Amino acid sequence: MRVMVLVKATKDSEAGIMPTTELLESMGKFNEQLVNAGIMQAGEGLKPSSQGKRVAFDGPNRAVIDGPFAQTHELVAGYWLWEVKDMAEAVEWVKRCPNPMPGPSEIEIRPIYEMADFAEVMTPEVSELHDRTSEKLASR
Repeated sequence: MRVMVLVKATKDSEAGIMPTTELLESMGKFNEQLVNAGIMQAGEGLKPSSQGKRVAFDGPNRAVIDGPFAQTHELVAGYWLWEVKDMAEAVEWVKRCPNPMPGPSEIEIRPIYEMADFAEVMTPEVSELHDRTSEKLASR
């Protein structure tokens, strides 16, 4: 099972306050454990939303919205992509994680849809398109 593990933003992360050397070392060691266990597939920290943009969709219309974005507690400051046996394993790994922020913080775990989840609406043409795209990604 693949999961996206989301480090929620805080006022400090949105203010662009950089982590301490100790936190970088702790997170580096945790990431090394994840890689050694075959769990971590990708992961990065994100810059504050003040440096980001959103694109709002309404039918054919597109509107670009400049950051920063409100509701800091709903923003994402970083992520991992993990391959785990089940949600319980993901929770156990997150519980081992160093606190990713200087104060109170949260980490959210979300299962990723797999192509099999779309079986009842998947046509052979759409399946071929997704297979072709996956092969191109894998070859990079």
